[in-house]
Amino acid sequence: MRDEKEMMDLIIGIAEKDERIRAVYMNGSRTNPNVKKDIFQDYDIVFVVTETISFINDKNWINLFGETAIVQEPELNDVKIGISNEKHDFSRRYAWLMLFKDGNRIDLGIEIKEEAQKNYLEDKLTVLLSDKDGFLPKIPPPTDIEYYVRKPDKDKYIACCNEFWWCQNNVAKGIARDELPYAMEMFNVYIRSMLNQMIDWYIGTLNNFSVNAGKMGKFYKKYLPVNLYDLYYKTYSDGNYKNIWDSIFTACKLFKLTALDVGKYFNFEYNQNEENGVLEYLKWVKNMKTTEYC
Repeated sequence: MRDEKEMMDLIIGIAEKDERIRAVYMNGSRTNPNVKKDIFQDYDIVFVVTETISFINDKNWINLFGETAIVQEPELNDVKIGISNEKHDFSRRYAWLMLFKDGNRIDLGIEIKEEAQKNYLEDKLTVLLSDKDGFLPKIPPPTDIEYYVRKPDKDKYIACCNEFWWCQNNVAKGIARDELPYAMEMFNVYIRSMLNQMIDWYIGTLNNFSVNAGKMGKFYKKYLPVNLYDLYYKTYSDGNYKNIWDSIFTACKLFKLTALDVGKYFNFEYNQNEENGVLEYLKWVKNMKTTEYC
């Protein structure tokens, strides 16, 4: 596997030899001083170019980076699949996500100067690697401050609690009807997103809202007390309905523990009636004698 120096020399070398590429900057976890380096970190690179079309019309140029295992062109996929309503202007920006056979990964974007002048300053984890024309401004050292957990207001706290408890009835309904995909989707997407939001806020209260809890909770193990992380671990289940029920009630326990502490920190009132009503309903569905999974 090529090491970081080899990869950075390659990236900058390609840019230096190509007159169409006028500047290079990097962001992401490799520029974050609070993230431990490992071999799985992507190289999040942006080439500032004179135009994009020649790069798109002849895509063989990406082979300069190495032998690829798989490549994704996200903007092109959005257009083909129709998963995005955004109208992409390929003449302004484009991207290739490249996984190489040696295990390295480069997420490479190209953008014209007008785009760079906006995007370059938006991410505070940006590091300038090359600027042939000296048009990009000087910036302070990278920081992940903009990724810190943000404090909730009362309305957001109330809405998070309400959504968490409300969606539980859909999971129970899915189990009772033997609709496993529906039940799992409701639990692992809708309910988990609210659980994660509350956990983010809880971690914020423990750290004066000066830490990044990580995308999709990837730093939970670092910031949660061991007993709470153990509960979070147990919220993941297989497809066995009995185990799903265990995960549901574990998630309910964890949500309440964190929500009470967050509420106390901000002096927000936790709606115990919502919890009581939903737990009663969950237990009623779980204990229905007509079901075969009990």
